[in-house]
Amino acid sequence: MSGDDAPVIVAVVGATATGKSAISLDLAEALDGEIVNADSMQFYRGMDIGTAKLPVAERRGIPHHQLDMLDVHEDASVARFQEEARADIAAIHARGRRAIVVGGSGLYLRALLDRFEFPGTDPELRAALEARADREGPGALHRELAALDPTAAAKIPAQNVKRLVRALEIIALTGATQSSLPRHEYHAPALTIALDLPYELLDPRIDARVDAMWEQGLVDEVRALEARGLREGVTARRAVGYAETLRHLDGELDAAETRALIAQHTRRLARKQAQWFRPDPRVRWIDAPRDHGDIARAAEDASSLVRQADRDRAAR
Repeated sequence: MSGDDAPVIVAVVGATATGKSAISLDLAEALDGEIVNADSMQFYRGMDIGTAKLPVAERRGIPHHQLDMLDVHEDASVARFQEEARADIAAIHARGRRAIVVGGSGLYLRALLDRFEFPGTDPELRAALEARADREGPGALHRELAALDPTAAAKIPAQNVKRLVRALEIIALTGATQSSLPRHEYHAPALTIALDLPYELLDPRIDARVDAMWEQGLVDEVRALEARGLREGVTARRAVGYAETLRHLDGELDAAETRALIAQHTRRLARKQAQWFRPDPRVRWIDAPRDHGDIARAAEDASSLVRQADRDRAAR
């Protein structure tokens, strides 16, 4: 199928716990679609409970791509994801089906959907920056970035070592700043649908999700992943839910403190995710499902936007 004939890519985005997985399943059934994951923590094998990864038995037989691609000691790569997920989308469209991208990892989504070129990388430079972060703490890298690129520093959390290292690496290699990212421009026809849920409804949902994860065996999951190299990974060990539980296993936090901290950090992540998508004028916002019985309504709202996008494209 040529690029001109390929269907519009549909992306379902938004904060954690807004119902993206449920909506994506209904959309995939309505649109004869396959799902491409864009949640960077769901790339990891074994990181299931803490990422709310949809179990295979609950996927309704719908193919899912970009899940369980990495071991926990490996580092996720935006550039590699862009290449592999775009190949997945091309194959889905070649089968005459619709690609539905789902996730809340803004940079990965943008790399996949937009015209987005990556500067090169230098393993020695990156290793040196990571060693500095371990030795001096990530705050030192954040202060350096703030002096060189205050716009990027304002958007990157002071504890996000991976993004700090990448931003400083780009400056060192190219002299350019990460804040000069490409403008909002899709590389192929796409529709981005974001789920909106007020924080007064989202926060209790997050608290309930954390409680459920704990009861489902998050501690045992993290203990098993620790044996498979979780602590050696740069990305996976810092994921919300996993970083706090590692501290629990080290005896720094008791169970109640760990659960409270996971919920606090998840609420913070949800706000950052929403803030990432708000400035993009292309994003179409719909009300997230308020409860299980509201999923069909939200899915129909999303389907209606897809039908309109298809009509608009056909009219061009």
